[in-house]
Amino acid sequence: MYQTIIIGGGPSGLMAAVAASENNSKVLLIEKKKGLGRKLKISGGGRCNVTNRLPYEEIIKNIPGNGKFLYSPFSKFDNESIIEFFESRGIKLKEEDHGRMFPVSNKSQDIVDTLVNTIKNNNVEIKEETVVNDISKNDQSFIVKTQDGEFESKTVIIATGGTSVPQTGSTGDGYRFAKNLGHTITELF
Repeated sequence: MYQTIIIGGGPSGLMAAVAASENNSKVLLIEKKKGLGRKLKISGGGRCNVTNRLPYEEIIKNIPGNGKFLYSPFSKFDNESIIEFFESRGIKLKEEDHGRMFPVSNKSQDIVDTLVNTIKNNNVEIKEETVVNDISKNDQSFIVKTQDGEFESKTVIIATGGTSVPQTGSTGDGYRFAKNLGHTITELF
């Protein structure tokens, strides 16, 4: 039994795996395609716009709709925390126009490698090319069903992304999983 199973090996899934594995917890990361961080590799024109160094108010002001929901997550892990995370692992970042932060190398692969190496060092088990078919819950745990069998965990993190770049694997599977677990899905746009 795992402490946490994370579904999705993109930016959110990789960071979730870093956080979930910090205290030597048994963590499984499942990605349906081959390769982790595919969307990261193409972000920022292949340079990876890692974060933004502008003050919270500026960032929130530029979020479409009501960006105020970001105050809560920023209180736990903010843009300066992201910068410190990468720089403490040897990835120097540079600030460009409007506070955008990129790796000095201009290579998104450096960001992906840092995340993957961190979870490997934390002993996260990784299953690529593994499609999740269903997630169910009983009184004590979650059951994640794949084409390769079933995996059990105390917690599940659905980090499958939306539907913005389907060729990277973000085909909206997470909405179905969340709905099947009883969550309400608002209208997507």
